[in-house]
Amino acid sequence: MTSSAGGQTPRATPKSKTTAKVAAPTIPRPSASVLLISPTNQILLLHRVQSSSAFPSAHVFPGGNLSAQHDGHIPEPNAPARHQDGEAYRLGAIRETFEESGILLARNNGFGRLLEVRDDEREEGRKAIHQGALDFRTWLARKGGRADTDGLIPFTRWITPPHLPKRFTTQMYLYFLPVASTSSHADNPSMGPLSSNMSTEAMIPSPTHDGGIEHTAARFLPPSAWLRMANNEEIILFPPQYFLLHLIAPFLSPDNAPTPMEPGELSRQRGALLEFVRNGGGQTPWAEKAISPEVVLKTKPGGYGDGRTMLGLAKPGPELSGTGRTGDAERIVYVDFRKEGTRRVEVRMKKDAFEDERDMGKL
Repeated sequence: MTSSAGGQTPRATPKSKTTAKVAAPTIPRPSASVLLISPTNQILLLHRVQSSSAFPSAHVFPGGNLSAQHDGHIPEPNAPARHQDGEAYRLGAIRETFEESGILLARNNGFGRLLEVRDDEREEGRKAIHQGALDFRTWLARKGGRADTDGLIPFTRWITPPHLPKRFTTQMYLYFLPVASTSSHADNPSMGPLSSNMSTEAMIPSPTHDGGIEHTAARFLPPSAWLRMANNEEIILFPPQYFLLHLIAPFLSPDNAPTPMEPGELSRQRGALLEFVRNGGGQTPWAEKAISPEVVLKTKPGGYGDGRTMLGLAKPGPELSGTGRTGDAERIVYVDFRKEGTRRVEVRMKKDAFEDERDMGKL
C-alpha cells in the first residue's frame, strides 16, 4: 500500500499512552431576559435578524449581556453568585428591555407608579445608553426614577451546554405590566399602546451598535399564539423560549379569549401563574431551577421521533455541579436542529416520552 502522497507506506507506530486533552468549556457570559407580560396578559417577543450573532432569525424575549458600566458589579466566573439572581442581573434585564423595546420598567421616585418619559427623551436615552455614552442608572435618576428591580420575578436560569463555543448563564424573569383597565390607563398614560390592540407589530428602533439592526419588530401575543406559530413553522423559537412559553401558556390569555378581558380575570390568571412559579416546580421552585440542556437521544427518521433530538433538562451544567442546584427532571424537549434554526420543538413529560421511545425500540 502506498501513502496518499505517493511515497512509501508509513510504519505502524505504537499508540500513545497519553490521551488528548479535552478543551475546557468556555466561561458563560452573564445575561438576563424578561418575559414581559402586557396589561392584557400577552407576551412580548422580538424578532431578531438573520445576521444576528445569537438566535439568528428567531423570536426572543428582550434581554442581553450584563454590563459593569450600567449594571454594577458582576460576580467573578468562579463566584457562586455568578449563577444566582442578583442586583446586576436585575438591572441588566431592565436596561436591556429598555434598549431593545423602548419599554421602561422603572418607578417614579415621587409616586411609585411607572415612570413617564417623553418619546423624544426616551429615544435619546436608549441611544446614549446603548452606546455607553450615559450610565443607565444616572439617566434614570435624572428623569426622577429608579429601576423597578423589585418587580422582577425569577423564573429559571439557563446555562448553555459546555460543548458549545458561545455560552451564557442567563437569568430569566417575569414582569407584569399593570392590568389593563380604564382607570389604570388614565392613571398611567405612558402605557399608551400597551393597553390597546396587541395584534399589530411595533417597529423597534435600530441600535447604533455595529451599525446593524438586531431586531426588526416587537409584538405582544398570547403565549399560545406564539407556540402555534412556531408549530406551524411561521417563526423560530429556540428551546428555552419555547419551553418557558409552554409553561406559562395554560395560565395566560388563550387565543380565543374575549377582548377585552375583565380586569378581575386578568388578575386571576396572574395569581395562578405566580402560584405555579413559586410552588409548581416539584421539590424545587422554578425560581431556583438551573437548566443546561443535554442530548439524551437522537432519534432516527421514521417512527415518533422522526429525526428529532431529545434534550434533557434535569442537569444544571458543569459550573453548578455539586451545588445541589437542579433543572427540570419531569420534562424533556424534542427539537429538529436545522440550518435555519430550530423547528418542530415539542415539550413532553419525560416518563411519557421514554415509554414511547421504548415501545419503538429506540431506548
